[in-house]
Amino acid sequence: MSESNDISLTLYNSLTRAQEVFEPVHPGEARVYTCGPTVYNYPHIGNMRAYVFADTLGRTLSFKGYKLTHVINITDVGHLTDDADAGEDKMEKMAAEKSQSIWDIARHYSEAYWDDVKALGIRQPAHWSIATDYVEQMIAYAKGIADKHCYELESGLYFDVSTVADYGRLARAVTDDGEGRIDTVEGKRNAADFAIWRKTPEGESRQMEWDSPWGKGAPGWHLECSVMSEALLGFPFDIHTGGIDHREIHHPNEIAQNQAHSCSDHSGARFWMHNNFLIAREGKMSKSAGEFLRVQLLIDKGFHPFAYRLMCLQAHYRSELEFSWDNLAAAFTRLKRMVMQVGTLRARLDDSFDADMAIHHPKITAFLHDFDLAMSDDLNSSKALTVFEELLGLKKIDAAQKMAALLKMDTVLGLDLATLQRADLRTRPKSAALSEADIETQLAARKQARVDKDFARSDEIRDSLSAQGIEVMDGDPLGWDWKLSI
Repeated sequence: MSESNDISLTLYNSLTRAQEVFEPVHPGEARVYTCGPTVYNYPHIGNMRAYVFADTLGRTLSFKGYKLTHVINITDVGHLTDDADAGEDKMEKMAAEKSQSIWDIARHYSEAYWDDVKALGIRQPAHWSIATDYVEQMIAYAKGIADKHCYELESGLYFDVSTVADYGRLARAVTDDGEGRIDTVEGKRNAADFAIWRKTPEGESRQMEWDSPWGKGAPGWHLECSVMSEALLGFPFDIHTGGIDHREIHHPNEIAQNQAHSCSDHSGARFWMHNNFLIAREGKMSKSAGEFLRVQLLIDKGFHPFAYRLMCLQAHYRSELEFSWDNLAAAFTRLKRMVMQVGTLRARLDDSFDADMAIHHPKITAFLHDFDLAMSDDLNSSKALTVFEELLGLKKIDAAQKMAALLKMDTVLGLDLATLQRADLRTRPKSAALSEADIETQLAARKQARVDKDFARSDEIRDSLSAQGIEVMDGDPLGWDWKLSI
């Protein structure tokens, strides 16, 4: 455990709607399962907020001294176009639209997702669990619960939610008519009943289908997470994470399966944790002025992806976070300030600096204590950032001790401040015609024109740069000579 393990980690449990002390199932370990993407399209930045949150949780558990085992699944089969168990399979639908193999679709969008994970500084989990690798285990799992908890219809095998205790307690949204978003299927016993196995309709074929006791077909979306979490983490495990949209249907259905399979009332995980939405006031989260809001778009517009990571950290994970280009630009400026200050501090260190040195300076240990308090209070990253910046701004104090403490904090923040340089933050927009060398050459010419009091020439260069998306930043308190216009 960490040297500050006297501070208990408390986390908000969606199942109880209360903040609780984290006590692991296995002493000294933390086992976490995160609902991953359905790889039928590129993830938008709202989707990626869930993985920044899960990464921050994992980093905090590591900071607190737990041995972390983190699993993130890849859904490449079974997820329908409506999260409420209705419509076509998302993967089959996209493969048909693109006239491509469903396996090629899965590979392409999995790799795109992994590129975003890397760009945002999200640590690799212990396991990427791929749904299609576990179909045989899913069939065995379904067979184990079918007699007592399921019934068969022409379209597949369905789970009867009345056979488990307190169905929907995670969502707390059950009405007399059941879950309102569940699709109506003729023959279902309860409105909230959901598919465990979907039969391939007579006369049709799927690119992904398997033989089962209920006919040729594919598993329901909810089944995969119950199977893979138990296979890789054991039952029960510590924490299950996902977006708040999963709290209403997907996770209650997982819990029902877990109860049936374990012959108990246990939900499968001790904690169920959910991040709130990223919202865009101007319209759909996935779009902005007609552009698909993905991490690559931020990079194409000249933002370092860590600006988005920092933007997420500035808000509590359970709060809605509004996306705007102005908000992103403000986070980018904050990141630049951090990088410049850390760079200045780094320049004061000699070759003997050891980032893992023991930190004993009383003022600095007090900051570490406050940082730990903030992150231990249900991942209060906003407050932790304030503590980090207060220490960063502290003057006349041992540089090595200060740097070691900042880097220890950054193992939680994940901003890579040990290596991130000012030059790394000058990500050129895709539309920019000028290279960075061209920009610096023109700025040097402009500075010389100002020295020569040739202000007409100075203005001419500035206007030329502006026309090409480069904003000259005269008088910028950060000392940044230029920035890329949005």
